[in-house]
Amino acid sequence: MAVYCVRRLGAAAFIVLVGALAGAVAGAETLESALVKAYQDNAQLNAQRALVRATDENVPQALSGYRPKIGVIATLGEQRTGETAKSVQPGLPATYSSQYETITPYSYGVSASQTLFNGFQTANKTRAAESQVFGAREGLRALEQTVLLSAATIYMDTLRDTANVLIQRSNVTSLRQVLEQTKKRFEVGDVTRTDISQAEAQVASAETALLAAEAQLATDSGNYETIIGLPPKDLKPGMPADRFLPKALVAAIQTAVLENPNVTAAMYGIDVAYLQVKVNEGSLYPSLVLQGTVQQFNSPQLGITNQFSASVTGQLNVPLYQGGGEFSLIRQSKESLAQQRLALDLARRQARAFAEQTWAQLTAAKGAVSKAQIQVTAAEDAVNGIREEMKVGQRTTFDLLNAQQVLVSARTALIVAQHDRVVASYAVLSSVGRLSPQVLGLATPLYNPATHYYQVRDAWIGVRTPSGQ
Repeated sequence: MAVYCVRRLGAAAFIVLVGALAGAVAGAETLESALVKAYQDNAQLNAQRALVRATDENVPQALSGYRPKIGVIATLGEQRTGETAKSVQPGLPATYSSQYETITPYSYGVSASQTLFNGFQTANKTRAAESQVFGAREGLRALEQTVLLSAATIYMDTLRDTANVLIQRSNVTSLRQVLEQTKKRFEVGDVTRTDISQAEAQVASAETALLAAEAQLATDSGNYETIIGLPPKDLKPGMPADRFLPKALVAAIQTAVLENPNVTAAMYGIDVAYLQVKVNEGSLYPSLVLQGTVQQFNSPQLGITNQFSASVTGQLNVPLYQGGGEFSLIRQSKESLAQQRLALDLARRQARAFAEQTWAQLTAAKGAVSKAQIQVTAAEDAVNGIREEMKVGQRTTFDLLNAQQVLVSARTALIVAQHDRVVASYAVLSSVGRLSPQVLGLATPLYNPATHYYQVRDAWIGVRTPSGQ
């Protein structure tokens, strides 16, 4: 008689059971702590932060158009002059006399220029640079959401596949027990060789499934370390982020088209394109530059020992025709502006579609969890019932093997549904633009891109970055 012990999981999810066992270990990882590690140490995210800091420098570069340009002028050289004189007297041969003189002239001084008017190009360049900064911050926010969603997904992937390995190991153990019991029953004539072959086939299939599950878990571990920074260890169960979500799909869509970082980044892209049109139009305006020079000359020429000069001049440049390139740039930038407006419309449509998609996935995952729990309970009851019926000869080994595989499939479906339930909740939060440490309440210092911006915005000199590099 087959001896098979079935643990009733019922409504208790297998993935939660795995997490509970891990939670008993000191220093176990939680989903929140994994998100903190990803937020702090993810290489892609830190690279994007550096890109935002580099974008900050566009503002002081634009502001430099308001500031004077000052330089030192210095010259040094050697000048040699010579002359030959011819003297002619009657009755005498001509005579020649030569005279040479060498001087070392040098000069030094200071020159300065200040743009007084350039068709508002400096003002528009500054505003465009500021919009670029805000757009880069939204790009950073979008990547933060991507990284946090990837971290939540790989965390749940690892938890799911850890549970799947345990399920497959348990299945192999149970099927081996069935095989041993079938062999004993064959020896006493209760079953045929066919029953043994069926059990052996199921054991081989279960062992293959176990190898595949272990390989998938190894893949998860590598991806986990790439995204989060450390190998997975003692993972606790992850909880859905439902408490942070909008209450209804309509509210989710409204929030997505307003707060999704891809949408807000596209809005700043329109600002940058519009201001670039104004910058290019500025090339058609007159420009006025004030120039000043102070210079000291020493031995500028023979017979002069010192010479001093100082000048202040204003230079007005009125462009009439510059080859037509400036008109082409204006037309080109207007087309870029139209393209950015279309990109904003596309970003809003994509945000809406993403919100609808993730909301539907979350709704489906919620239903799948409850159905999978019912399926597990029913499959466990079926296995237990078949085991009892085998005692009185009403069921065969084949029936038990089939029921066992149905139970394994049900348990696998449950851990997959619970995985999808958690991941879908984080995906919805990402679609509405609220997957952030602030909203999640993660215990981590927040990266504030404005800190670096104000450190460099009004810096007139210096080559070292605020970080010291």
